[in-house]
Amino acid sequence: MDLLLDGFQTALAPENLLFAVIGVLLGTAVGVLPGIGPAMTLALLLPVALTMGADSAIIMFAGIYYGGMYGGSTTSILLNTPGESSSVVTAIEGNKMAKSGRAAQALATAAIGSFVAGTIGTVLLWVLVPTVADVVVELGAPSYFAILLLALFMVSTVLGASKLRGFIALFLGLTIGLIGTTTGQPRLTFGEPLLADGIDIVVVAVAIFAIGEALWVAAHLRRKPLEVIPVGQPWMSKEDWRRSWKPWLRGTAYGFPFGALPAGGAEVPTFLSYATEKKLSKHPEEFGKGAIEGVAGPEAANNASAAGTFVPLLTLGLPTTATAAIILVAIQSFGIQPGPLLLENEPDLVWGLLASLVVANLLLLVVNLPMAPLWAKVLQVPRPYLYAGILFFATLGAYSVNFQAFDVALLLVFGVLGLAMRRFGVPVLPLVVGVILGPKLEEQLTQALALSQGDVSTLWGEPVAVVVYVVMAVLLAAVLVAGLRRPTPADPEHSGRDEEKELVER
Repeated sequence: MDLLLDGFQTALAPENLLFAVIGVLLGTAVGVLPGIGPAMTLALLLPVALTMGADSAIIMFAGIYYGGMYGGSTTSILLNTPGESSSVVTAIEGNKMAKSGRAAQALATAAIGSFVAGTIGTVLLWVLVPTVADVVVELGAPSYFAILLLALFMVSTVLGASKLRGFIALFLGLTIGLIGTTTGQPRLTFGEPLLADGIDIVVVAVAIFAIGEALWVAAHLRRKPLEVIPVGQPWMSKEDWRRSWKPWLRGTAYGFPFGALPAGGAEVPTFLSYATEKKLSKHPEEFGKGAIEGVAGPEAANNASAAGTFVPLLTLGLPTTATAAIILVAIQSFGIQPGPLLLENEPDLVWGLLASLVVANLLLLVVNLPMAPLWAKVLQVPRPYLYAGILFFATLGAYSVNFQAFDVALLLVFGVLGLAMRRFGVPVLPLVVGVILGPKLEEQLTQALALSQGDVSTLWGEPVAVVVYVVMAVLLAAVLVAGLRRPTPADPEHSGRDEEKELVER
């Protein structure tokens, strides 16, 4: 409790509170704009964050993360254009509500549900992070190696639409992580001295998320202006409150555990929440036409999942989403190593971050709810100017890391790679996670083999490692069975697709 109170003292310091407000407003703005998510924004701000204090930078990044979740729901509701995969389900009912003149109510239940779920999730973080850290710190190198391997496996195969493409992205990321002379021998440096220290993860992140995304979205710009549904002042009637509070709690119960998994994400819990609300609703006839439960539940699941991602991030150093990966890079850029000893070595940073999440949630509700009509106007920003600015600041940020023109050349190379990955449907998260976790995986493998004098059996010599490998085997079997049972296009039973599936596919 003393550490938590110290955390609130850190979070409520005038400077950190200012950065929290900036993060929430900036995160909401970029979440509202289609094609610009919190991951791209954090990647652009990484070089700027290095000039700030670690506490202020991480608190601002957390505010951007939460603000981006809220802003993404605004785009889904008003434009039927999910900015991220976690907002797809919100668009199903949210846009129908907006078209029927209930955009204000849809935005209100999304905002309040996000606040409720985020607050409950943060309280759970206060309890779980110290507990999990105490358990993880007792693990040996073989167990930690197995957990890292599980994270890479899940990010690449279990959660992706295409297992092959997920493995391709992971292979690219691990290959990039090999570049350098960290083992004493040059690997993939091609005789270039500037590659001796490896490729800065900041350059890779900015290129993949900012350059690649900006080029891809700019190549598909609509020439006509976006048609934005008018928004009144968000409010909810007593009936709306009555129909929303249970979905908020159920969505939170779905979202947090999935976010806390070594490779979670918000896609699965949002779909489960939507299916649950559709089954339990007393107004099932409204689903597909604008049911408020279909917005309240998934939005709560989305934000609870965002809170849950901090469990593996802070205790294991495992990012489970693209945004969490950038936050991990930011923490490492300050010379701080997330993992089992983070809570012991950097208690002020951890508890300041955990306390700031409550502050960010409150700011989102107090500041953003009255500003909903203003955020709708942000959607009218001309896209050519927007993406030209992103390319400029991305290039400037990458150059400022080491002040080397070589980094700009790498930025362009990886930016084109990011564009190609989006063109061919290759997910970018496995690549970034591979770059981050690849060196850690190698380090734990080397340590385990060194302690056992080269005995490979030590890798499954601890109970936790055995359990993790069994889980991987079960997941692999499930993936293979699901692939064999996938219906063919000629199957008449699956020939029709309803509107929800079409939206998910798009």
